[in-house]
Amino acid sequence: MKKNLVLKTTLASALLFSSLSGAVFAHDALEEGVSKEIQFVFDASEVQVLPYSVSGSRNLKFLHQAASVQLNVVNGVQNNTADVYAHKGYAYIGTHTANGANGGVRVFDLKDPSNPVEVSVFANEIPNTWQEKVIVKSVNTPHFKGDLAVVSLQQTSRNNTNRPNSIGGVLLYDVSNPAEPKRLGFYKLDRRISGTYELYLTTQGNRAILLASNPYADYYTHGVEKDFQIIDVTDPTNPEKLWQFDPRMLPEIPADFNGYHWYAPDGKTRPVFNHSVITDNNGHYAYVSMWDLGTVIFDIRDPKNPVYLGRTDYRDNQKGAAHSAALARGGTILIETREVANPVGVGYEDAYGYTRIFDIKDKKNPVLLSEFTTELTFDIPPTSTGRNTFAKTVHDPKVLGNTLYLSYYSGGVLGVDITDPSNPVEIARYTSERANVWGVFVDRNYILASDMGQGLKVLLRNNSGNGNENNENKPIK
Repeated sequence: MKKNLVLKTTLASALLFSSLSGAVFAHDALEEGVSKEIQFVFDASEVQVLPYSVSGSRNLKFLHQAASVQLNVVNGVQNNTADVYAHKGYAYIGTHTANGANGGVRVFDLKDPSNPVEVSVFANEIPNTWQEKVIVKSVNTPHFKGDLAVVSLQQTSRNNTNRPNSIGGVLLYDVSNPAEPKRLGFYKLDRRISGTYELYLTTQGNRAILLASNPYADYYTHGVEKDFQIIDVTDPTNPEKLWQFDPRMLPEIPADFNGYHWYAPDGKTRPVFNHSVITDNNGHYAYVSMWDLGTVIFDIRDPKNPVYLGRTDYRDNQKGAAHSAALARGGTILIETREVANPVGVGYEDAYGYTRIFDIKDKKNPVLLSEFTTELTFDIPPTSTGRNTFAKTVHDPKVLGNTLYLSYYSGGVLGVDITDPSNPVEIARYTSERANVWGVFVDRNYILASDMGQGLKVLLRNNSGNGNENNENKPIK
């Protein structure tokens, strides 16, 4: 029987997350002291004892919990969630490394938002991989018409000689019938590369274009393969690489760049790799999160010959860590989240990751408008023990109208009013006990959140602010 998790109205209990067993899962796998291969994940025994009934209000400002439902156990394994996406009334949830990985993508029917029903599992056939990100779009090309899903694959142990069938890349599926996904193709990466972390799917006329973020590809292959690639998936059974970004094309990156360590003009050695990418709704511009190189903007209207336009940059005392991006105001405002797990460092400010907002009307010259922080940002333990934690950093951004939604690990989901992007104001927060929110997605009148240990959360918006819970039981049309 489905059990609903009640909201905690204070953040204090959620911060218990920082003391959970497990290690930090850095999105900079090469950063000293933190490892990309492990995260604060819940093992099977922990999932069984997670609290599903706690005191407090179910309403917090204008976010109302409609449902909290755990992933189904598959082949005796309880998987943790990764990112979440929605398309045509269905939620698509990636899965993490916990309990052996290979949890695949889980599809939930959201006709009744108070009772999401898991209807299928797919993309779990490549051994020793995990499926972080899924994007679904309706496409119409000469080769395929329907709903196309692209799924990122990462190896649980890169280039392991004892796992010859493990390989990273992107799986492509027909999900026109979400209950019966059908595999179409596989874009395979060099086995030296961990895999594709985040990705995006867009269309340009009757052409379908995949944008893939393959962190450290440049570093691991000594420049043969690059971190950011554009792939033509017009025929999803035969993906074709069109172009890849070589940072050495930029004047500030020297020709002897090793694919990761950038000896920046500010005198610091900064990490550079591609973690994420999005496009605008028309597929004209790509926004590529290149960690300490910032968010790099390309004109991709000719995907074989993209044009570099500009990038965000940082203060000398600020870690870059450009992790993910979102757009607002018709693509004239850029939101950049920075995932900083280690809040201290010689020559840097003491702070966990926070959000920056830019005016990009002139894409060649992004202008910083504001920086959004929370009480978590500067809540730094006095000693090194416990500092390397993702519990207090921002993660992913999504925008609907003038509201920015942020996934914030132990902070849960935050709603931020960006009507005035130079003065962002927190207006809502959803934080369950022992929250560990990885992804957030906004669609119509609901917000989806993927909590790594607690599964899928469905939150409904009540813009009237009157606390009426009747909306929670209305079906999503």
